[in-house]
Amino acid sequence: MKLAVRVVISERGGYMATCPSLPGCTTWGNTHEEARKKLDEAIRGYIAAVSNRVLEDIASEVVEV
Repeated sequence: MKLAVRVVISERGGYMATCPSLPGCTTWGNTHEEARKKLDEAIRGYIAAVSNRVLEDIASEVVEV
């Protein structure tokens, strides 16, 4: 399963990261790296909640577009 994520500069400052295919998986960070890290955590939590499966290494499942 590959998930596309998007990180953009936020109008409020910092960066906004989202995974469009997972409703509600949107987060913010002061840096690009912080926003991505928080989004990876949100994706892991989302997948664990809906499928009872925990992804240890999410890097191989996520593609930034």
